[in-house]
Amino acid sequence: MIEFDNRTALQLDIEIISAIADSLTKKEIELIITDAHEMREINKEHRGIDKATDVLSFPYEAMPMIPLGSIVICREYIEQKAIELGHTNDDEFALLFIHGLLHLLGYDHEVDDGEMRQEEARLIQKFNLPESLIVRNEG
Repeated sequence: MIEFDNRTALQLDIEIISAIADSLTKKEIELIITDAHEMREINKEHRGIDKATDVLSFPYEAMPMIPLGSIVICREYIEQKAIELGHTNDDEFALLFIHGLLHLLGYDHEVDDGEMRQEEARLIQKFNLPESLIVRNEG
């Protein structure tokens, strides 16, 4: 189940997001869409990095009845990457959600041997999404 908090005027379809989440977990996920200013503040506070970013994941402690965690996605990154890569805002939203969700599930592309990239590729194919996430992450 997705608890969706869209703090922007960007209209997004969460149907595919819910399907992606349901395919990987039965736990609740908090999903926040925010602007670059708030994303920069969150990134600075929690990671010590004073700039906006596309997606952040905050896993909660693994306990029964506790949500899996929170995913925060930046509206400006959705819009910019969708234009740059030639797909829809909803497609970019789904790609960023997949990336954030996999981090909540314990994947970490910075230290693994490609497992996260393989799972991203599998989900992108399963949900018929643009392959731009794979291409840009291989560079």
